[in-house]
Order: sequence, then C-alpha cells, then structure tokens
Amino acid sequence: MILSDRDILRALDEGRIKVDTAPDPATQLGSVSIDFRLGRTFMVFEHSRYSFIDPRQPQSIGDAMRTIEVEGEDPFIMQPGDFALAATVETLELPDDLLGRLEGRSSIARLGITVHSTAAVFEPGWVGTATMELSNLGRMAVALYPGMRICSFSFETVSSPVMTPYRAKQNAKYAGQVTPRASLLAEENRPPPVPVSADRRG
Repeated sequence: MILSDRDILRALDEGRIKVDTAPDPATQLGSVSIDFRLGRTFMVFEHSRYSFIDPRQPQSIGDAMRTIEVEGEDPFIMQPGDFALAATVETLELPDDLLGRLEGRSSIARLGITVHSTAAVFEPGWVGTATMELSNLGRMAVALYPGMRICSFSFETVSSPVMTPYRAKQNAKYAGQVTPRASLLAEENRPPPVPVSADRRG
C-alpha cells in the first residue's frame, strides 16, 4: 500500500519517517510523495584521464571520480551525455516496515535530466541522504541549482517488518551517507570464475 499525503504527514509527525531538514509541506508535499532537494556536492568521472573502470579495483573507481562543490548561487552544468552523482539535501530514515521509492520530477525530466538509473528502491531501515545518478539525455546543457526540488519519494508498506533492516546489514555499504558516494562494488566478494566447458578446453 502506498502512503497518501495524509499518511506521510502522520508518519512524519510520529517520527516513523524521519526527514532532516524538515520538509515544507506547502512546497514539497505531493498527493502520494514528498519532494527532496538537490545538494551542493557532485561527483563526475574523469573520462579524459582514464580509459576504463575496473569494478573489482577500488582505486580504479575512486581515482576516476572528481568531487565538485558548487558555491553560492552558482549552478552545476550538465552537458549533453554527462553523468554525475549527487546527493539530496535531506537525510531520510525509514522504519523497518516501510520502503521508499525515489523518482525524478516530471518538470526535470522534460529538460532531459534523469535522476536515477536503477537505484530507485530504498529498503526498510535505510538511513542517509539519497545518492542520485544524474544523466543528461538531451542535446542541450542544463543548469541545476543546489536547493531546487530534484526528486520525490513515495513510501510503501511491506507485509511485515523486515528481519534485517538495511542499516543492520553487514554489507550495507551506503548506510549513513551524507554526500554522494562512488560505487563500492569492489567491496563485494569476487564471484567465482566461470568454468570453461570441456568442449572449449580443446
């Protein structure tokens, strides 16, 4: 069941859903969602310096990304084809029986900007800011201003409280993040090698 605006406000008042800084219902509350704002920190790939990324090597991912802090009223310019990681201003904390879904705002999408590739579901027990995967699919550069409403969260109840909330998982790589965080795929165990079939060993 998706929470309505009435249920979202009740969950915020009761502290079941925690959002810091507190959202302004007059400007951020939708019928079944609440808008989050764009932060000032962005991470971009230094594609001119590195020819490829090796997801099994932490330094390959970390070294290939550069952090940009936008100052004052300056915008972050997304060029056509650009990709950047960014975080929301707000921190979200979910209880063990609610999941969050992040979606881009229609007004932003109509400029050619997507805010997530696949990371739309925030598991019960999530805590931290949301890292967004920004892409410019259009043919014109777009100025994104820190503080603008960039995405929305809707919330759904699960059938029962989860046994292991996200914040308690041993592999909760992104729990508690406050700035955009590069992929931590390299921290996962390496998969076993794919066996070579007998007829290909020759």
